[in-house]
Amino acid sequence: MSGSTSCGLVEERATTKNNYTPPTPLAISDAEKMRYNELLTNYFDSTLLGPYRNFNGGILVAKGGTILYEKYQGFEDLPGRSRTLSANSSLHIASSTKPFTAIAILRLVEQGKVSLADTINQFFPALPYPSITIRDLLSHRSGLPNYLYFMETSSWNKERMATNQDVLNIMCEEQPARHAAPNKRFEYCNTNYVLLALIVEKISGVSYPRFLQETIFEPLGMNHTFVYQPKLAKRSTPSYQPNGRLWPLDYLDLTYGDKNIYSTPQDLLKWDQALYTDQLIDSALLHQAFQGYSFERPGTHHYGLGFRLEFLRNGKKVIYHFGRWHGNNAAFTRLVEEKVVVIILGNRFNRGIYSAAHHSYDLFGNYYNQDERQEDQ
Repeated sequence: MSGSTSCGLVEERATTKNNYTPPTPLAISDAEKMRYNELLTNYFDSTLLGPYRNFNGGILVAKGGTILYEKYQGFEDLPGRSRTLSANSSLHIASSTKPFTAIAILRLVEQGKVSLADTINQFFPALPYPSITIRDLLSHRSGLPNYLYFMETSSWNKERMATNQDVLNIMCEEQPARHAAPNKRFEYCNTNYVLLALIVEKISGVSYPRFLQETIFEPLGMNHTFVYQPKLAKRSTPSYQPNGRLWPLDYLDLTYGDKNIYSTPQDLLKWDQALYTDQLIDSALLHQAFQGYSFERPGTHHYGLGFRLEFLRNGKKVIYHFGRWHGNNAAFTRLVEEKVVVIILGNRFNRGIYSAAHHSYDLFGNYYNQDERQEDQ
């Protein structure tokens, strides 16, 4: 079950703007850099890099575009231990892919190709879930079922790798039950971003991997970042179970939009810096992405348009997205008041990555009181 169906598409090529100029790095004295480096070295040595913590990956912390701390530990081929993991090792960033998909959609909004208020049935006429908007997909308020679960119980042959189009076809033909009415509540759902990637393709007339390559990765100089495709398998660093055994790919390792970007900490620093400019999208649209859309839930954690958010009681705001897929764990956090970014990528399953990232914020500002400290994934 692949190719076009009654869930077919309207194609139109989108224009792009590729003349990107990175912002000037923040001036930080050598003494301040040394102070931060010592703080960060002591912190990560005690939380993530110890001999029994099994961290295999890369860490980068920067302020205003200036790198304060950078560390790589472990191997690309964990069992063989013949290829040391380096700054150029491309690791799966899992759900930290979602902000890229969101920015791709917002670029098309800026170009007038689509509206946040458009319903997805304009793109997928046979999809039996009416009244869901583009904004609902971006903010996880669609009420759709999660394809990671309904594909498992569907008629799909698990010996074949499924594409985004295959997921759409299953939804059209087997109609898995929705979880809620549109915009009734927040419910994190990977299906939303699989559909958003298809919408990028339908509007732009090019594949999602190509669209991101031409409009984001290449202009920003993210030379070690790509969307996974079988032809790029040799560039993709595999992932491992906690015991060091290979975590093999499965039938959902071709779907993208919700996951499947591979990148490096240095490339993600370029991504962070671009988000301080209006060169990817207009600043007013970017402001919408950083607003919360899940206030019916009590607490400090919310979701914007492709970004997780924390609105702390002391007025601090955290913009971030963590992720996990197979043995890959990713943490990408922006402390915009201090212009700090904390990036941790690992390819040996390790939940400690999330808490290490989360608890590092207080090195740069008063982020948490004891009763506010939470861990998130």
